[in-house]
Amino acid sequence: MLYRHAIANRSLALPVALALCAVAAPAHAQDARAQDRSSDPGAAPAAPETDDFHDRRIAPTGEIVVTATGLEQLDVLAGTTVVEGAELQRNLDGQIGEVLIKVPGVSATGFAPGASRPVLRGFSGERVKVLIDGIGAIDASNTSADHATAIDPLTAERIEVLRGPAVLLYGSQAIGGAVNVIDKRIPLRRLNEPFHLDALAGVDTASDLREGGASLDVPLGERFVVHVDGAYRKTGDLEIPGYVVVPELRADLLADAAEEEEEGHLEEAEELREAANHRGTLPGSATETWSANAGFAFFEGDSNLGASFGIYDTTYGVPLRPGTSHHHGEEDHDDDHDHEHDDDHDDHEDHEGEEEHGHEDVTIALRQYRADLRGRLALGDGFLAALNTRVGFSDYTHTEFEGDEVGTVFEVKGIEARAELEQNRRGNWGGSTGIQYYYRDFDAYGAEAYVPKNHTDQVAVFTLQEIDFDPFQVELAARYEATDVESQVAGFDRSFDTFSGALGLIYETAGGLRFGVTGSRAERAPSAEELLSDGPHIATQAYEIGDRDLEVEGAWGLEAFVRGALGDGTVSLAVYRNWFDDYIYLAETGEEEDELPVFQYLQGDARYFGVEGQVTYPLYQADGFTLMADLRGDYVRAELDDGTPLPRIPPLRLLGALEAQTGPVDARVEVQWFDGQDRVAPFESATDAFTFVNASIAWKPLRGNDNVTVLLQANNLFDAEGRRHASFTKDFVPLAGRNFKIGLRTSF
Repeated sequence: MLYRHAIANRSLALPVALALCAVAAPAHAQDARAQDRSSDPGAAPAAPETDDFHDRRIAPTGEIVVTATGLEQLDVLAGTTVVEGAELQRNLDGQIGEVLIKVPGVSATGFAPGASRPVLRGFSGERVKVLIDGIGAIDASNTSADHATAIDPLTAERIEVLRGPAVLLYGSQAIGGAVNVIDKRIPLRRLNEPFHLDALAGVDTASDLREGGASLDVPLGERFVVHVDGAYRKTGDLEIPGYVVVPELRADLLADAAEEEEEGHLEEAEELREAANHRGTLPGSATETWSANAGFAFFEGDSNLGASFGIYDTTYGVPLRPGTSHHHGEEDHDDDHDHEHDDDHDDHEDHEGEEEHGHEDVTIALRQYRADLRGRLALGDGFLAALNTRVGFSDYTHTEFEGDEVGTVFEVKGIEARAELEQNRRGNWGGSTGIQYYYRDFDAYGAEAYVPKNHTDQVAVFTLQEIDFDPFQVELAARYEATDVESQVAGFDRSFDTFSGALGLIYETAGGLRFGVTGSRAERAPSAEELLSDGPHIATQAYEIGDRDLEVEGAWGLEAFVRGALGDGTVSLAVYRNWFDDYIYLAETGEEEDELPVFQYLQGDARYFGVEGQVTYPLYQADGFTLMADLRGDYVRAELDDGTPLPRIPPLRLLGALEAQTGPVDARVEVQWFDGQDRVAPFESATDAFTFVNASIAWKPLRGNDNVTVLLQANNLFDAEGRRHASFTKDFVPLAGRNFKIGLRTSF
């Protein structure tokens, strides 16, 4: 009842009413807005009445237009990276974190092939906001590393990585940055062709991948566009180089096997030896995913109104730490549950998987139903240019299976709504101001419901403004957020008020190179999981404990950057520092509960330092041929005030590539080097350095038609062993070995 009341009375009424007003916008508004923007060379171009789907994101200056609402009009207080086209096809994966792994400053949680969320500048979970066309994903991926993000990259048109304090406009959870996925589920523009079809397909060898996806847009008259899309992806257990486990864990398993054998437990000793010596494949890593979306949009002048509905469904394995069995902690459960569990355990003793591995396989089945609404009401050439609204509703279920039995179910029902007033640029001033509402109802039930039923209620107001004093620009952002976290079953109810702001100064040279410095203050309320967790979690194989007394987390930040044209090439470089008050982090304590390691949410002052950058430059150019160099790298150092390293911080990474571009054929060779990470938190293991060598050839077989591309790839050519330090499971979940892939992408 509380959930329905919140949605009906607090969330939908205002934004839906504002969005519906879009159909009444005057037709002349677009022309006035286009004239206003044409007077400002730094503003994003106005969208045309009709558009060519094959070339729709490049401004007259050659710059990529960022579409995150509120950011497309402004420079943004720090850098933005757009992954699309050939690069998106080359790095395509089933999880959004893996797609972005080569972007400077971006790593991934890498919990399992079926669950990998972005890690931005060493931040993950509650400090990284994942968006779908400017609105939150509204899933449970931020609560735990084993929870997949409910976004299908197969149907993404492009992905924007937004860094810096300006993205705080999207929530206090964006201290580390935001990832904005544009997937056309609500059509973005009018269509000047009978239909438009995008499709792709691919297979590989390392995971026995079979994937395909397609999207179709059809105009119904001059003002109405209908969209449908769907995708399917299936993989087997991942092929890996060498042993599944790291040498230290392998030695422990073999020692345990010898001890069991000494005590006469021959079967247990054999199981431990099998786990220690398993190599070549990663057990329990198979995945199967499908998604489907349908939507429409109505356009009137520069106004539009659209809606969509979609389903995302995935099932994926969770590799378990070899040599461990799962225990429920019977003292924490009632007698009926203990008896039921004992019966189930007896039944499963005869299963082949139980005999071979000593535990039941763990899989996760995840499904999200999602509805979206987008509206734009053009307001003419006065002070305000437009009213933009976005609403997203999600019904999400995440079920953890132990063998064939349901272990724990996580359910999230939520809504996020934004209404934003976009200003016309007047002389040297432009900006936008808005309000945002978020509601999440979270429930978990089953043997290991380690977080009690709770709901989060959040309201925020924000503004982003820019003043141009050519050649200088001043940018500022501010956000106030009121958050309430309540759990009736746990007798818990706390409210938090947070304030965030940023101020930036940018200088632009005549050649288009931009130098800038920003200062920021960001605050974040603790999440329900950080406050209320208390119990065993099978998928992460940890006993997680929250702290009900956690305070607001705050951070001061300073960043300097340079980006833009560098002769015929481009450069993007940023150096940043953050000082945290009451930083919240999940740390291993060294204790055990229910035979599981205990992880507890702690709080303390901390500091981050980082540098990231990318330089692209043509080494040689001739008629029809360009040899391009691409250099990328990033480094993060994060520690508590006493010098203790924070857990799971990615190491130094460097990437160098040469790309030969001829038009019909582009060939690329790249070397990725990952340094070892030996600055580790207490009870955390170190990670060895490794190097991947990748090669790819993109062929456009149709002369005069660039909209069909065949991509041949060979990743990790030398079959090197690699493990991602940001992963909870790195000691027994290595990255893929040598992998050959062929993909096809077409657009017509």
